[in-house]
Amino acid sequence: MSSPRVRKIADRIQVIVAEMLERRVKDPRLGFITVTDVRLTGDAQQATIFYTVLGAAGGVLDDEAQRASTAAALESAKGLLRSEVAKQLGMRHAPSLAFVPDALPETAKVVDDALERARRADEALAAAREGAAYAGETDPYKKPREVEPDDAADDDAAADDDDADAADDDDAGQDDPARA
Repeated sequence: MSSPRVRKIADRIQVIVAEMLERRVKDPRLGFITVTDVRLTGDAQQATIFYTVLGAAGGVLDDEAQRASTAAALESAKGLLRSEVAKQLGMRHAPSLAFVPDALPETAKVVDDALERARRADEALAAAREGAAYAGETDPYKKPREVEPDDAADDDAAADDDDADAADDDDAGQDDPARA
């Protein structure tokens, strides 16, 4: 983990470079660029700047050409950017800058493609199961026995008879002198 000071410097470098690319660097090769992250070494001597380029709508070849021309434009503007970073940070030694294209968009595209394939497979499986019948009962869980109303009346009468017999036995036990 880096120290809070190094993280603050990295955040400030990100803001400075983004503003410089937007306002002062007028290279026509520079595409629509976004500075995504800045990593700074512990001694603040080297800064790695990660960036993404929003490519043209023409296709993959145009995107690759746009990325290559943007990389060349950043390489040529490196000195201007480094001097502005040094001036605004007020540090004794300005960190050297290295520009690296961020792999996040490509990784996100791979994940999105995998999720899309899984969604299509789920839809195909749901369509195949549409008319399928499962083996066994529709509700496989055991339920308490349902008593019909006629059986319930008979069960209540039998329970009342059992209670009466038990009460008679208690009365008979009280009259017995041997028990007392």
